[in-house]
Amino acid sequence: MRNQQKNILVIDVGGTHIKVLATGRKEPVKIPSGPKMTANKMVKAVREATKDWNYSVVSIGYPGPVIHGRPLTEPNNLGGGWVGFDFRKAFGRPVKIVNDAAMQALGIYRGGRMLFLGLGTGLGSAMIVDGVLAPMEVAHLPYKRGRTYEDYLGIRGLERLGKKKWRRHVAYVAEELKNVLEAEYVVLGGGNAKQLKTVPPGCRLGDNSAAFAGGYRLWDEAEEKAKWNRAPGPEAPKTAAGGK
Repeated sequence: MRNQQKNILVIDVGGTHIKVLATGRKEPVKIPSGPKMTANKMVKAVREATKDWNYSVVSIGYPGPVIHGRPLTEPNNLGGGWVGFDFRKAFGRPVKIVNDAAMQALGIYRGGRMLFLGLGTGLGSAMIVDGVLAPMEVAHLPYKRGRTYEDYLGIRGLERLGKKKWRRHVAYVAEELKNVLEAEYVVLGGGNAKQLKTVPPGCRLGDNSAAFAGGYRLWDEAEEKAKWNRAPGPEAPKTAAGGK
């Protein structure tokens, strides 16, 4: 059972919207973001949108690499001021920050060795092994013809290749990474997962709303983490959402 002593505010930071949800709330609040959204503006906007909410701790899914709970680089699609920003002081509460793909992966995880690939504007990635979260940066590794994995599986690849070829690359990369990393299953999440006509073998579809579950899980105690690892994973659907 989740630690009931904590009311958790979860913030999923994206290039188009910042989505916010808290313990006991049913529907997330969406705040427009974009290239002018700095860290300071984000905090002010979230605090204003949640001024009547009760929460004691904060989880943040950040669209970039995070080391030891701190953003390592500035985000590509937002304003600046994220690196070195004191989120704990700004919110006046304890804060945990992880990569946004890692937070979504944590919400989807059902035990064993899971690889998560987030198919969005870029390519998010994370792996969870027996309950231990390991954020990854597969996106910028070289893949083919001088281009990176993100160049093929991100939005640029989808637009350049077209859906049919893009889907083939998604299936190929998912299988190759699954084998190399010895993952038991692969979860495909992110906004462009809906562009898949069928789900590749060994894969399952994720749901962007899982980011909130992941944000709650960041504060779960050890006994709850053991439960995740015992939970059976759902069966893979035969077709992707929106597929025929």
